[in-house]
Order: sequence, then C-alpha cells, then structure tokens
Amino acid sequence: MTAPIVLASSSPFRRMLLENAGIRFEAESARIDERAVEESVAGSGLSPEDLALILAEAKALDVAERHPGAIVIGSDQTLSLGEEVLHKVADMEGARRRLLALSGRTHHLNSAVVIARDGETLWRHVSIAAMTMRPLDPAFVGRHLAAAGDTVLQSVGAYQLEGLGVQLFEKVEGDYFTVLGLPLLPLLAELRTLGAIDG
Repeated sequence: MTAPIVLASSSPFRRMLLENAGIRFEAESARIDERAVEESVAGSGLSPEDLALILAEAKALDVAERHPGAIVIGSDQTLSLGEEVLHKVADMEGARRRLLALSGRTHHLNSAVVIARDGETLWRHVSIAAMTMRPLDPAFVGRHLAAAGDTVLQSVGAYQLEGLGVQLFEKVEGDYFTVLGLPLLPLLAELRTLGAIDG
C-alpha cells in the first residue's frame, strides 16, 4: 500500500491542479507564520527562489509532523521584481498600485515545491516564470480591476492569468503550472520516482 499524500496548502488553485491530475490526497494548511520565517532570513542574501523553497519546506515539514508516514507536499510562490520580493496586497487600491508598478516591466514568479516525510525533506524544486506586462494605462487598470473583482487579492501579482489577467501581458516565459504556483510536471515525476503514484 502506498503512503497517503497530503498537500500542505489551503490554495484552491493548487488543490485543483492535483485533483485535475487525478491525484488522491488530503489537504491541510500549514501552521506557520510566513512573514516571521521571512524575517528570520532577512538580510542573509537569499534569492527570491531560495525564499520560496524555504517557505515551501517549512510548510511541508510542519504538516508532516501531524501525518506520520505520509508524503507531504509543501509549495510556495514568491513574486520578484528585480531583487525585491513583493507580497499580496490588502485591498483594491493596493491592487491598482501593484499593477501600475508592474506595468511595462518583467517580473518573476518563483514557484517552489518540496516533498517531506517524517521530518525529512526528500526533494526540493523551484521553477521560474518570467512575466512581461504590457504598458498599462491607469484608466484601463481601474476598469480591469472593476471587471475582475476582488479575486485579484488572492494573487501576489493582483492578477489571475487564467482569467481576465491574461489581457495584462505581452509575454509569458515559463509553464502554466509554475504561473499558478505549483510546478506540476516535476512534482508528478518525483511522486512516480517515490512510488507514491502509479508510473
């Protein structure tokens, strides 16, 4: 019998990706303070990709403590604009400012995934998508946010590429799963290697 799989996330997007791939799993949110984890490594020169891996690993290890023997998947995504790591905005005014800050520029989505079991990290991976936003007119941004609604607040970039957010972009380099926050193809390959799913 294969070990149970647990997704250490409350993200509806990550759950949807695993469900659509036919993976049987449970989901449980990690009980960590992400900002506290970030503060503990601030000033250490970590890249945005390394930060995403640290957060994903903290989530996986936290949930693994409560699920002995389970294969636990932790995932996190950072958005970097240069070396600056941006966080989710609190309201629609923050979303407006975020989109205008990203307008005409390329930012990166750093999507990390970690597998842990019984307090041990078994595997770590990060995929990066380069997102080039077209130059945006402030009036258009206002109309776009009114149409998209407050679902944009669920994303650190204040957009959802799978919906109206696609209209904001000039170019996307990287796979769709990375953009959504879970590098699914490398994850499935590792789950097969571990014998956790049929291969």
